[in-house]
Amino acid sequence: TVRKAFEKEFKKLPKLMKKSLTYDNGTEMAQHKLFTKNTKVQVYFTHPYSPWERPTNENTNGLLRDYFPKGTDLSIYSEKQLKKVQRELNERPRKVLDGYSPAQVFNQMIIQQIK
Repeated sequence: TVRKAFEKEFKKLPKLMKKSLTYDNGTEMAQHKLFTKNTKVQVYFTHPYSPWERPTNENTNGLLRDYFPKGTDLSIYSEKQLKKVQRELNERPRKVLDGYSPAQVFNQMIIQQIK
């Protein structure tokens, strides 16, 4: 399920943004080799119990907890509801991005690549 969802979302991304994916060691990425084969996106894994190797992911997990407490069954939410949360978080300014939102930085990277 996770692999298929990732493949669907990665198809929407510009090639520039599809170089690699760094993931933790959860079983949800057990099909990482098939994901790489299907998308040409290389998957890297962090060391076990090393959250400092993926600080943005850990921060985002914390932000997601504002919407979905740990252990929440996400299957009870519609794709529309989940996309709304995704949009809100992507439009939220981040200190690590000098006050810009992830969406703004993403779009700027695309524009710079086009020039």
